[in-house]
Amino acid sequence: MSTAEGLRLPTTRGDWRLMGRTVRLVLTLPVYAAVAVIAAIVSLTLFVVSLNVPLVLDLVVGGSLPLASRLRVLGELYPFIGTSFNPAQGILLVVVAALTGVDVGLVTYHFREHGLDLQQGGAGVAGVVLGTLGAGCAACGSAVLLGLLSLLGVSTSLLFLPLDGLEFALLALAVLILSIYWLAEGMRGGEVNGCPVDI
Repeated sequence: MSTAEGLRLPTTRGDWRLMGRTVRLVLTLPVYAAVAVIAAIVSLTLFVVSLNVPLVLDLVVGGSLPLASRLRVLGELYPFIGTSFNPAQGILLVVVAALTGVDVGLVTYHFREHGLDLQQGGAGVAGVVLGTLGAGCAACGSAVLLGLLSLLGVSTSLLFLPLDGLEFALLALAVLILSIYWLAEGMRGGEVNGCPVDI
């Protein structure tokens, strides 16, 4: 089996249209749209909290501040609300969170409607896990990756990445796009919400 037959990548306009149509058809179903929105919000929250665990534990969870102040401190951690992220980082984080939500919605649909098990739908699950790990914290991601790669003899030069760790969020973005594409490919020829999934 050649690489082109075994591992398809979204390289043509038709591939991207297939992804868009599949996402649109699945997310027009209210249950899966709600799953996608909740997953996106949860993943964005996990991303921003993972960068500030001591602050969240000390002030938001265990602090003596009034509830309104706790919520304001938590809100300031999010992109475009607080000052923790520059615009590029904020956009990338929100896009990765949104794609994580879309991926979770598609995975949920695929598992529930097509009766898949974890082995058959592994690409979608892997996309969500890798996307969450890669985007959650550039610093944490580089620290975890450095720890794993140091076992293989890779030096600490990973700490001097040109994009200050955003490479992991970009990698997460690529993994999520591939996961969404492979899920859409897996649904090709079927129907979603009464409409055929085919381009």
